[in-house]
Formats: sequence, structure tokens, C-alpha cells
Amino acid sequence: MSKTPKAVLLLSGGLDSATILAIARDQGFAVTALSFHYGQRHDRELDAAEAIAADACERHVIVDLDLRAFGGSALTDDIDVPKGRSVDDIGDGIPITYVPARNTIFLSHALALAEVEGAETIFIGVNALDYSGYPDCRPEYIAAFETMANLATKSGVEDTGRVHLATPLIDMTKADIIRRGLELGVDYGETLSCYDPPLDDELAHCGACDACLLRKKGFSEAGVSDPTRYALY
Repeated sequence: MSKTPKAVLLLSGGLDSATILAIARDQGFAVTALSFHYGQRHDRELDAAEAIAADACERHVIVDLDLRAFGGSALTDDIDVPKGRSVDDIGDGIPITYVPARNTIFLSHALALAEVEGAETIFIGVNALDYSGYPDCRPEYIAAFETMANLATKSGVEDTGRVHLATPLIDMTKADIIRRGLELGVDYGETLSCYDPPLDDELAHCGACDACLLRKKGFSEAGVSDPTRYALY
């Protein structure tokens, strides 16, 4: 009898990570979710991640990091989150919401956890189409990290198992991601994508930051009802 494959999955609590969790489970993986309290502007996404992981994961690990010690981003510093940009301008240049080296930091932790768990697959919900222009979401970055991972681990050196970075969303539009998630039963009303949500409503989104604009665009282009509560329309 074959063993159930194990995977570590980066779970932010947002739309994309909820979708890759559904995909991983559909592919038969036993999933350990990994989330971070890294000094981001709010904890709402972690609340969403915990709710999403509760019945879908074997284990949910939340790691404390203080990236506010570095700053340099509107998500980890006293810098205003840009709002009201044109959707057409998103992805043109690297915005101030980029957190320096965040995916490298997160994937390094995921790699360590995968070694401990005996998991050969790490899922990450990066996307290179409807995205904010972050350099660590590109296919060439993912390929380079996977190469490094197999040079840096005991299993890679001893040739007992290779780590694979699974990026099922990387070539999908936001609309395609939403359609796929709905096919797999994802409740997007439980997810939170917003960079700067209102403080007085647990799952409401601001409606004007880049993440909200891409989320709105995705539901509109998918032709399905958007369950999100937005403070601004």
C-alpha cells in the first residue's frame, strides 16, 4: 500500500493560498500548513489562515518573525499602503508593498519544515500574471530556489529525495484561480487578501489596495458572485 505523500504549504489566509490548499488536497497530499506572524500591518490574515487550515491540514505551524526590524515595506513599516491605483498599472514596477526577500525567508522556513516532516513537495501560491510585480513570484526565481534547496538539504546531498516547489497558480489569471477554487469547494468568503483592512470588521477588505483591486477583477472576470465585503467600491 502506497504511503500518502506529504507536503508543506505556505498559507497566508488569502485567496491564492486557500486555492492551492484545495489543489494539494485534491492531489492526495497530507498537508502541513505554514504561516507567519512577521510584523505585518494586521493579524486578520492569520485568523483567516487558522480557520482555513482547521479542517484541511494535518498540522498548522505559525512562526513568529519580526520583519519590522528591517522595515522597507508598507506592510512592515510606517509607510502608507497605496490605494486607488488603476488595475492596468498593477504589475508595472515593484510597489512599496513588496517585503524585501519575503518569499525567500518564507520558503527557507518551509524547506526546514519539509526536511523535518519528510515532505518532498512545498506548495506556494505565487502567480506571474495577475500579480503586483513582486520579483520573488517569477518562474525563474522559483526554479532557482528549487535548485538551491536540493543543494542545501540532507536529502538532496544524500540523494534520498528531491524537494519540488509546486506552483499550480503561476500561469493562471485571477479569474482562472477563482474558477478552479470554486470547482474544489473553496469558500472565498473565509479568505482575506487586503493589505490594509478596516479595523471594525473581521473579514472586510478596504476595497482600494492592489490586493483588493486584483481580487475584484478576478471575480468580475470569472463571472461569479464576489462574497467579499469591501469598505470602498
